[in-house]
Amino acid sequence: MTTTLTTRIGHPSEIIDPALIQKIRDTAHEAEAQRRLHNDQLQIIHREKWLKMFVPRVYGGLELSIPQILQTEECLAWADGSTAWVVTLCSGAAWFVGFLQPELSAQVFADDHACFAGSGAATGTAQITADGYEVEGRWKYASGSLHATVFTANCLIYEGGKQLYHPDGTPRVRSFLFLKDEVTVHRTWNSMGMIATGSHTFEVKKLRVPANRSFVIDARQATLKHPLYQYPFLQLAETTLTVNLAGMAIRFLDLCESLLAEKAKSNRIGAQSPDLMNLLSEARADLHEHRRKFYEAADASWEHCVAGGEIPNHILGRVSNTSHRLAQRSRVLVDQLYPYCGLAAADVSQEINRVWRDLHTASQHALFASR
Repeated sequence: MTTTLTTRIGHPSEIIDPALIQKIRDTAHEAEAQRRLHNDQLQIIHREKWLKMFVPRVYGGLELSIPQILQTEECLAWADGSTAWVVTLCSGAAWFVGFLQPELSAQVFADDHACFAGSGAATGTAQITADGYEVEGRWKYASGSLHATVFTANCLIYEGGKQLYHPDGTPRVRSFLFLKDEVTVHRTWNSMGMIATGSHTFEVKKLRVPANRSFVIDARQATLKHPLYQYPFLQLAETTLTVNLAGMAIRFLDLCESLLAEKAKSNRIGAQSPDLMNLLSEARADLHEHRRKFYEAADASWEHCVAGGEIPNHILGRVSNTSHRLAQRSRVLVDQLYPYCGLAAADVSQEINRVWRDLHTASQHALFASR
């Protein structure tokens, strides 16, 4: 199968209405002070249905393609890191609609402001009961937890007090959906960046959950027959998180350019300094090239998925490799330029500082922390 690049690799400013971008940005500082997304940001998110990018139209969703979702999230990250991260993680959790029973999906999405938050870590336990499960657990880093209407979490499965395992010896794990009123949110999020994501810990204790609120993330068990729910979860996570880092890196370079231009105008750049505008230009070209390779791989994988076949391993490998490489270059290029930005970049009230803090917090995600 030959693949051509279908995603146009331009500047993120071309993707979303500039007026919406400005409104999101205008309230970002206040959102950080409140340690949660601003109401104006949330209104835009719900009006534009960004939390439902993975949700089918029958439930009021946008039903976008993977390339469309990636470009939207990259643009949002260029606008504001916390807004993008909440949209990415919460819309990503709503992808689970493809594995839920239809009656449960209809119930959840009857709320126009439905918002999924959750955790992928299997730090809970679920004891099988006559009519479902009794669940107990505590899960960290649930971005958007203060705005969520439902929570999803993974649990190790027990029966009769004994843990269950697959034939290959790996523990059995299932995913669960909890309603907002069933969950206790502990305000534990205390990072230097991504402050407004409210990525707190949530907990349930001896919660009785009906069987239809348990599901398995496996393409073979998808309840909706759409290519979105056949796309591998690992690459879905890698790509959507990567575009957040890329979008923030692009914004940092934009802000860096303004600072360097000011310095040059006032002759505050020392004679021994490198040609900073040339350094910036090289960073832009480097980032653009890694974005091009990334989107080329993502497009190729999506074309295979839409065609109805299994995505070849070498294509998935390219998606993973280009994701990690783009994430790495986003960090490195920003850090190469940061020392030349002066004290403005260290001022926590300045956007360039918030972007730097957000990018370095987001890049600590388990998918990227060791790369």
